[in-house]
Amino acid sequence: MKSIKNSLFILFLGLLLVGCSSGASLQTYFVDKQETKNFISQDIPLSMVKVDQSKFNEEQKEAYNSVSRLNFLGYKVDEKNIDSYNAEVETVKAILDQPKYKELMEFNDKGTKVVVKYIGSDEDADEVVLFGSSKTMGFAVVRLLGNDMSPDKMMTLMQAMQTSDMDGSQIKDIMNFFN
Repeated sequence: MKSIKNSLFILFLGLLLVGCSSGASLQTYFVDKQETKNFISQDIPLSMVKVDQSKFNEEQKEAYNSVSRLNFLGYKVDEKNIDSYNAEVETVKAILDQPKYKELMEFNDKGTKVVVKYIGSDEDADEVVLFGSSKTMGFAVVRLLGNDMSPDKMMTLMQAMQTSDMDGSQIKDIMNFFN
């Protein structure tokens, strides 16, 4: 009987240790850095982002409505903190290189490298992450959180957002941070 109790205790302890692994997560990174020098953090409910949806098709509207909020974390680089910037970029890359993050797309635009990844299945993403970095401005990580987000629809939505009219007043503080 004592042997069974010991075995159950060891099994429970092992499960507890595995469940509380110290692996870095993007959420933990956001929390750790939100009040740190050279960082800016914003939690933006999608209801506060005014986007002209009049030109969206049904799939784009469905994708837009599946997102409930955005978490934004930005880092401003200058000549004094380039080493710190490089270290932070490597930390974010290491987190996003974990197997749970699936790559959706990657591209370069005017010196800015952008990576889009997601957690979940091809039909239902739990989280979509955009990571953009520029050696002249800094980097930004955006977490899209919501319900029934489809990675394919998110791609369609991102393309539509590039050409839609958006009220920039909601992100004015973010843009001023990088200037």
